[in-house]
Amino acid sequence: MKRRLFLITTSAALLPALALAHGPTRQKVTMTAEVAADPAQVWAAIGNFQDMSWHPAVFSTKGDGANQIDATRLLTLGQDGGPTISEALYKYSDDKMSYSYRIIDVKVEVLPVTNYSSHLTVKPREGGGALIEWRGAFYRGYPNNDPPEELNDEAAVAAVTGIYQAGLDALVDRFGAPGS
Repeated sequence: MKRRLFLITTSAALLPALALAHGPTRQKVTMTAEVAADPAQVWAAIGNFQDMSWHPAVFSTKGDGANQIDATRLLTLGQDGGPTISEALYKYSDDKMSYSYRIIDVKVEVLPVTNYSSHLTVKPREGGGALIEWRGAFYRGYPNNDPPEELNDEAAVAAVTGIYQAGLDALVDRFGAPGS
């Protein structure tokens, strides 16, 4: 009986410490935009993994492998010689107008995330036009407990949300909003 009481007491005392000892939680962001253009027209603009010129933060894109699985691209942000993000394609469907990719190299000072993967798709919108969906999953830039503010969950979500919003806003500007 004493042993059982000892185990229960010890377990109860350790539970709060164990709850605080876990690492970061995978974060997710999903954003959409509706545009007036036909889905095929939108896909023609964003469906080439090797061309991200539609995004205002991307100064240039260089890559290998076209739209084949394991193709790579290097995004240069800002002016030539600015920070870069290396990505690899792991799923592509021209028929479904979608592709999935992951970041294989980025400094957390550029984008405060780790283990980032993303999916971009274009679908027909009810009533005409297209629905663009961009979603991603990632961990914060600091993998241990007590991250600095610039590498915590909130910073990671804010950075990814900002990137998605800027890209989707550029597409709405380019193709127009439905009914406008």
